[in-house]
Amino acid sequence: MQVFREKQPLIQAIQKIKSDEKSLGLVPTMGALHEGHLSLLKTALKETDQVVVSIFVNPTQFDNAEDLEKYPRNLEKDLELLKKISEDIWIFSPNAHELYGDKVLSQNFDFEGLELVMEGAFRNGHFNGVGTVVKHLFEIITPDKAFFGEKDYQQLQIIRKLTEKTGLPVEIVGCPILRENSGLARSSRNERLSTQSREKAAFIYETLQDVNRLFGIESADYITTWVENKFKGNPYLKLEYFEIADSETLKKINTKEKGKQYRAFVAAYADDIRLIDNIALDNSF
Repeated sequence: MQVFREKQPLIQAIQKIKSDEKSLGLVPTMGALHEGHLSLLKTALKETDQVVVSIFVNPTQFDNAEDLEKYPRNLEKDLELLKKISEDIWIFSPNAHELYGDKVLSQNFDFEGLELVMEGAFRNGHFNGVGTVVKHLFEIITPDKAFFGEKDYQQLQIIRKLTEKTGLPVEIVGCPILRENSGLARSSRNERLSTQSREKAAFIYETLQDVNRLFGIESADYITTWVENKFKGNPYLKLEYFEIADSETLKKINTKEKGKQYRAFVAAYADDIRLIDNIALDNSF
């Protein structure tokens, strides 16, 4: 397993791969790896000849300086986890200067409204930061495919729009959410939860499953109010938002249309740790 801290040696190694007509996959991460990340890696290993895992805590996508400071970092532990999956992967773990140069700033993107709802409404500038770092990674690594988890479904749609807008020749592969035994979506932030809060946070997925059952018989407005009341009755979790939206445009649903795909999205706090989740809704009724 090779670890690259600087982009130039990585670019040279990639040029050799490309000259041999081998396919290249990228799994972008911010470290603090867990089984969810490893599932992305396993998919990438099946679908491409050489995989690069980037490990970089991107400062431009944090609107909260305290959140950035507290974000877990343990490169040695991450590398040990990756080794258990494959010794043949490449790791790109630069510092901010290596990736951004002298100015660690976000570019401004027009994601056609995808960036304004849900996460974008609550995290100022977040998706400009995401778009900036992913664009840098795509330009440096030039992957054929890049693998993203559906837990951050809005981010996945943003990245798809980024490649469309920039013309970067990368196939974006969305991978299913991996969950803990309780149903809680795997996330690096889970490690910061107390044992009790980690158990209680399973309520989020339980509620989403109930939403899917209700979706066939109740209106979106009814379901939204029902979810808000459920969270009000839960002393361990504080709801930030709940929305039912079109899976492609992320626009909030007014009325259901046959043949369209919808998802339910939620963000909530447990132990002051912000957790997000989503679920595809059954629209076959």
